Amino acid sequence: MTFNDRIFGILMLLLAVAYGWQAQQFPEPFGGAEAIGPETFPTVLAIVLGLTSLYLIVRPDPDNGWPWGKTMIEIVVAIVALIIYTLMLEPVGFIIATTLMVGVLCWRMGAKLLPAFLTGLISAIVTFVLFNYGLELTLPLGVLEF
Repeated sequence: MTFNDRIFGILMLLLAVAYGWQAQQFPEPFGGAEAIGPETFPTVLAIVLGLTSLYLIVRPDPDNGWPWGKTMIEIVVAIVALIIYTLMLEPVGFIIATTLMVGVLCWRMGAKLLPAFLTGLISAIVTFVLFNYGLELTLPLGVLEF
């Protein structure tokens, strides 16, 4: 039995703890804490990542191996795309960055180019409206701000 899942689970658990801790460092809004604030979404992501990491540590796949070849290249492309997404988010805005990110990931998972980017655009707009107007959590508009 290899320990690939356990090693990956430990690395992801460390990432979840760091991400969750960083999410708690957002300044408290003027007037006291709110039920839903800027730390809510990152905290939920950290909890989900932490729980799935624990699962990988406790119940690893007995027949696992590190992906090599084309699969490894696809994983590296996805990681690079996520890094670029975080760098683009503030300057170009949530809608454009998310459209490009979701579009690229859908395309790399096998969708045709146009439907992939339409999915990205619809996802970006729906999420933007939900967060900005439903949850009142402001997302950056970037170049679309007027």
